[in-house]
Order: sequence, then structure tokens, then C-alpha cells
Amino acid sequence: MLRICDRDGYNHPMTDPDQRLLDPEPKPDDRLDQTLRPQKLSDLIGQDQVKENLAILIAAAKQRGEALDHVLFYGPPGLGKTTLSHVLANEMDVNIKVTSGPAIERAGDLAAILTNLRAGDILFIDEIHRLGRAVEEVLYPAMEDFALDIVIGKGPSARSIRLKLPRFSVIGATTRLALMTAPLRARFGAVYRLDYYEQSAIRTIVRRATGILGVKAEESGVSEIARRARGTPRIALRLLRRVRDFAQVRGDGVITPEMACGALDLLQVDPLGLDDVDRRVLKTIIEKYNGGPVGLNTIGASIGEEPETIMDVVEPYLLQLGFLDRTPQGRVATRLAYEHLGLTYPDDAPQPRLL
Repeated sequence: MLRICDRDGYNHPMTDPDQRLLDPEPKPDDRLDQTLRPQKLSDLIGQDQVKENLAILIAAAKQRGEALDHVLFYGPPGLGKTTLSHVLANEMDVNIKVTSGPAIERAGDLAAILTNLRAGDILFIDEIHRLGRAVEEVLYPAMEDFALDIVIGKGPSARSIRLKLPRFSVIGATTRLALMTAPLRARFGAVYRLDYYEQSAIRTIVRRATGILGVKAEESGVSEIARRARGTPRIALRLLRRVRDFAQVRGDGVITPEMACGALDLLQVDPLGLDDVDRRVLKTIIEKYNGGPVGLNTIGASIGEEPETIMDVVEPYLLQLGFLDRTPQGRVATRLAYEHLGLTYPDDAPQPRLL
């Protein structure tokens, strides 16, 4: 329940939301990213099972003439959670308001946003696991009952009113599903996990982007970029732009396999997509701590990176490749990691008990 009291500095919910909370003015790079993003579900490449489920969700909502059910996307960063939210808005032909968990600092901020939504609108909350507890308490009745509970005044003169809201949809995105509270998770009618993309899907994404950017590329050059993109569209598009620059400056502007390899080697991205931070994590575990087990905090302190960065950005891909094991004692480098780095795997290496 939200308490409104002007003299104590609370925002009235009917005021316009602060511009820092919603839809900031896009930068040139953001506009380019929006151009490269698919606009419709049929344009989306990969994530076939999620696409099929979303197509049914959209069709059912349209047939009933209702707002879309609340949707939660989770998974590693860069897999298209924000893109999917805009695709859903386009498919439903409704407005989308974009914000993030850290930006909504007070319950009054969320109330201002909710009271400015129209029927059918979508509110996209990125990093939803970082919402404050007081903000979540306002969001619960808004998602479930489409109402805003407000206490006006203080003491004996305080009174409670319930403000009805139009039926809207919340789309949440998180890389840390476990950090979301159970009551908040339970209020999403559809929950989907986004997985890393297949190589064929990443190739198609890169090929489509070369057409949009007007870049000439050989098929083998596209394949080289896709091979080192870690199964992540965001990384694939970032590498494509850097390879395009390299080909423009060092060549004739055509992305050949030689140009792609030269650019990616210069970026220190190896054939499996591991960058300098990935290799430093593996080498730290192997060379400083005899292959592990070692905790994330220790690894982060050793290489000067935040443990959260290692957990969210580095570790998922290393686990997928089979280069790391998670154990109750910490992280352990596997035989595959030794072989990839050209190191000899010790014969007496302990066999860890996996979680």
C-alpha cells in the first residue's frame, strides 16, 4: 500500500513520471541497435519453442480482446529479452513503456508510471530482480487486481482509497531468476527461459544484419563471426560492427574469412569465442589455485573483476563449454579447459563432487 503525504516529500501518483524512469532519448548506437532488432515475431530468429508459445499467447489475447498476460523472460544477458518485449508490443499494436528495477527507487515512482498507462499498454521492467521491497508491494495489487492502494494523510485523519488501473501487461526481464521474490514470480502468467542460440541461428542473424548495414560479406566470413559469438546475438552484432570497421580500414570493405579472423584476433576473441577475461578466469583457477576448487570472490579479487560479473557474464558460457565445474567448495577447471589453453592436465587432479 502506498502512502501519499506531500509534506513528507512523497510523490502523488497522478503526477507525470520522471523522465529518468521511462524511455530516455536514444543515443545513435541505440538507434542502430533498434534497427538491427526484429520488429515482428516472424522476423525473430532462433528460440523456436519460446516463439511458438508467444504466438499462441498473442493470438489468444487478440481473440478475446484482452491485454496480454504478464510475461517474465529470464536467462543470460544478450539473448533478446528486451527485443522480445518490443516484439510483443508490436504484435499487440500497443504502446510500451521501458524502465528498469534500479531506476524505480520509490513506491511513488512506480505509482506515477502505472497511473499514466492506458488499457493494453505494456510496462517493460528490465532487471526486475532489483526492485525494492516497498516498490514490489505496490506492484503486487497492480498486477493482480489492476488497482493501486493509497493511504492519504497521516495519523487519525489518514484514509485509504483504491485507485482502479486499466488492464495492462507487465513484461519482466532478469538474468538472476533466483533473486526474484516468490510472490513476484507467482504473478507472472507466462515464464520463459531464453537459451544460447544455435550456430545456424547466429549465422542467419549476422547475415541479416550485414544486409541492414549494407556490408558486403562472404559466407565464410559470416560463419567466422558467428562461431566466435558465444551463441549470443548481442555479441554477434557487436563483433560484426568491429569486423566491418577492420575490413573498411585494412581492406576493401568486404568481410572475408581473413578479415574476420584478423579483426577478432586483434580483439582477443579466440575461435571458441573466449575473450581476455574468460581466459584470465581459467588461467587464474589453473595456475594460481592448481585447478581449483576456488570461490568466485577469490577469483574476482585475483583478476580485478566483480564476482557478479564473473557469475553473470563469464561463468554461464564456460559452464556450457564444459570448461568449469561448480562444486560445494568452489569452481574447478576441467580437462577441456586445460586442453583449450594448451596446458597439461595433471594426472592426480581430484574428481570434484558436482552440485
